[in-house]
Amino acid sequence: MNVILDAASPSGPDPVRDGDQRTFMQDVIEASREVPILVDFWATWCGPCKTLTPAIERVVRAAGGRVRLVKIDIDKNRQLVAQLTQLGLPLQSVPTVAAFWQGQIADIFQGALPESEIKKFVENLLKVAGGQMPSAELLAEAKALLEQGDAQGALELFAGLAQQEPENAEALAGLARALLALGEEDQALEVLASAAPKIAGHAEIAAVRSQIELAQAGREAQAGLAGFEARLAADPSDHEAAIELSIALNAMDERARAAETLLASIKLDRAWNEEAARMQLLKFFEAWGMTDPATLKARRALSGLLFK
Repeated sequence: MNVILDAASPSGPDPVRDGDQRTFMQDVIEASREVPILVDFWATWCGPCKTLTPAIERVVRAAGGRVRLVKIDIDKNRQLVAQLTQLGLPLQSVPTVAAFWQGQIADIFQGALPESEIKKFVENLLKVAGGQMPSAELLAEAKALLEQGDAQGALELFAGLAQQEPENAEALAGLARALLALGEEDQALEVLASAAPKIAGHAEIAAVRSQIELAQAGREAQAGLAGFEARLAADPSDHEAAIELSIALNAMDERARAAETLLASIKLDRAWNEEAARMQLLKFFEAWGMTDPATLKARRALSGLLFK
């Protein structure tokens, strides 16, 4: 199976336009009564503007018409800049980006922010306006499909979102999970390996990576399942056997038994091999997810052992 990361081009009119003092009332003030408007104040001599403006354009276009961008060259619109400065807008330096909603300034930032921070700025603006980015809706839909067992449908949504937003850790992790559900473990590993450095250590990606590592270790451990059970029955303090047995049980999706096996080992000797049993249990938590019923139950039990 080949995963094609290809996002469809947004439809509708371009939400990005150049503005000036003649059209400011219509393009910004009046338009903001219907949809949030970002105004990018820039100048040809401004170095940071050259990186910031394209990044804002990408984020705005990804919003699918839920927010618009108006670009104002301050050197060509000095009268407008003077009027806005009198109203309190700090336009002495550029780039300056102001967000308008319902005819008023809702938020502002100055300087060249990274694209991820611009996205957060727009997401917060949309929340104020009672909406959200389309990506948030797609992500929720993809997660729901995966939970319902439609891994192929989830795969297509996650792939499109990951293409559109390469630094969306949840989308990339979801894509890997969908591939795992379809039995494509090698491709899932390739997807995780492609993560941008900024998100490579994200909790969602780390969780999928742990899930794959546990599955690989579990396949090996299952071959010796009976032996580990026999060793542990003969010697409850055989911590190595307990850990291997828990890995095998986890691979068989017997999470409760896997956790109980490790908890019993921790109760006997928490410090064995640099707390290896506890560290293995934490790895399970990471792979299962912090809200999984097995995680919640085992975490309570672990707290009882550690803080009694």
